Amino acid sequence: MSVKIRLKRMGQKKAPFYRVVVADSRFPRDGRFIEEIGTYDPTKEPSAFQVNEELAQKWLANGAQPTETVNRLFKKAGIVK
Repeated sequence: MSVKIRLKRMGQKKAPFYRVVVADSRFPRDGRFIEEIGTYDPTKEPSAFQVNEELAQKWLANGAQPTETVNRLFKKAGIVK
């Protein structure tokens, strides 16, 4: 079982809104997840990214792998070096 930190798509057509979730890599993108740790709204100017840093650090320390997009967001937020 590999645990990933990834985006779960919410919102209407052409108006995406994402939740940052920790999920088993075998679960569907918008399906079951273990824990929700933040949100990301790319439609706002500038895009809004909020995440619970403590939970993010805990999951990263436990071996959860962030996806490319989440890793980029984490770097911008200063959570990952």
